[in-house]
Amino acid sequence: MKKKKNKNLWADHYTHKAKQENYSARSVYKLKEIQKKYQLIRPGNTVLDLGCAPGSWLQYISEILKNTGYITGVDLKKISIRIKTPHTILIEDIFKLIESDTIEGSPFNVILSDMAPNTTGRKDVDALRSLRLCEVALQMAQQYLLPGGHFLCKIFQGSDTHEIIDAVKSRFRSHQLYRPKTTRKASKEMYIIGLGMKSEIKIPSEKE
Repeated sequence: MKKKKNKNLWADHYTHKAKQENYSARSVYKLKEIQKKYQLIRPGNTVLDLGCAPGSWLQYISEILKNTGYITGVDLKKISIRIKTPHTILIEDIFKLIESDTIEGSPFNVILSDMAPNTTGRKDVDALRSLRLCEVALQMAQQYLLPGGHFLCKIFQGSDTHEIIDAVKSRFRSHQLYRPKTTRKASKEMYIIGLGMKSEIKIPSEKE
């Protein structure tokens, strides 16, 4: 008897829907839901997508921007999708990238982070790792987000979640916490949204 191929135990309605609609991952529906409610991205925007692999968010952002604006994607993994919007994909470690003087496509109107740590199974450890990723994403926003720009970041809920919430609250005109309906019930993730960056950013000049 032939052994059955291993199936994706996490597959659900949205997994199959993503495949039918030619998206690289079900996570696209989280961004679609958030975009419908908050209109973070508009045609002509420059957008930074942190943790962009396997590319479903890039696909959806490109649908919004079409041939306008610019998209910069960052991830440790290579992606193979094709999008029409002018773009750059950086295969980089976010912790090293933050030390760069500039990033292709900056400054940005919108910075999105769907980054998640490699999970250990220990909720406290995973939450702390997620917090660190949020902190570096917010640091990127401080450096490269235009005044009035928007910020979206995924985080695993934990005892220190309030720290990043307070940090976003202090830097944006308004903030929201949002858990998309498409999030799996067992997941501890939620999204922190910062609307309207308060502080100006300093973009290094070529002379410096």
